[in-house]
Amino acid sequence: MEKLMATQVLLLFGFFIVLIFHSQPSTSQEVENEREFNYRKGGEHGPERWGEIHSEWSSCKNGSMQSPVDLLNERVEVVSHLGRLRRSYKPSNSTLRNRGHDMMLKWEGGAGSLNINGTEYVLNQCHWHSPSEHTINGQSYDLEVHMVHESADGKIAVVGIMYTIGRPDSFLASLTDHLRAIGGTSDIERAAGVVDPRHIKIGSRKYYRYIGSLTIPPCTENVLWTIVNKVRTVTREQVRLLRVAVHDDSDTNARPLQPLNSRSLQLFRPDTDLNNQTP
Repeated sequence: MEKLMATQVLLLFGFFIVLIFHSQPSTSQEVENEREFNYRKGGEHGPERWGEIHSEWSSCKNGSMQSPVDLLNERVEVVSHLGRLRRSYKPSNSTLRNRGHDMMLKWEGGAGSLNINGTEYVLNQCHWHSPSEHTINGQSYDLEVHMVHESADGKIAVVGIMYTIGRPDSFLASLTDHLRAIGGTSDIERAAGVVDPRHIKIGSRKYYRYIGSLTIPPCTENVLWTIVNKVRTVTREQVRLLRVAVHDDSDTNARPLQPLNSRSLQLFRPDTDLNNQTP
């Protein structure tokens, strides 16, 4: 009888352990509240110390496939087999949110998908970093948007687009009133209505591809990165508005470059482009 009771107690204990484990939030996604860390170089909560703030953020310090990286020509392998980006985006209801160091536009229920190697990645949100986090041959740009996707089994794919100061970006222009409204209050969230991600212009079939990580805690690795080769334009005022809206008194929200180590870095060019190259 005592053995039976002991067995039942052990089974009950095991059940609660499993229940507690599965009730914990996933740490693979970017944190929703960014106020526990900052971008002050050498600071107590700066990029060099992110991996020490929480144990689940340890990849920020110990990871070997971290992002962002410098897209250096000497390390790039030009390929044509990756194929064009197969985007099936759609308009969806959205919310603009101040996460603490960036402005995030989140689509409710997703806004369509991106197909990579037969896997569908649903577009969940986009957010902006200034200056750009990735660089091309050491060259930094004024802004970078990250379009964050997730597959049904939790894999993450991010499309990054970089911008330099010039003509206005039409997608950001459509959000100006919302950005100004949230920037003028203490609110951290504002309904943005139906927003069409197809208005985020790419403008090039060429892109870089590598395996990296989230660029904010928890710095989860094995993120599939696609960085569009074409650098687009944005106005200085549009960049300023994104920074002012978050109220963090910082001029930047870009993580420093991380070592590429032995990772593969590819640049997709369609066959027609390769065939037209002069010897």
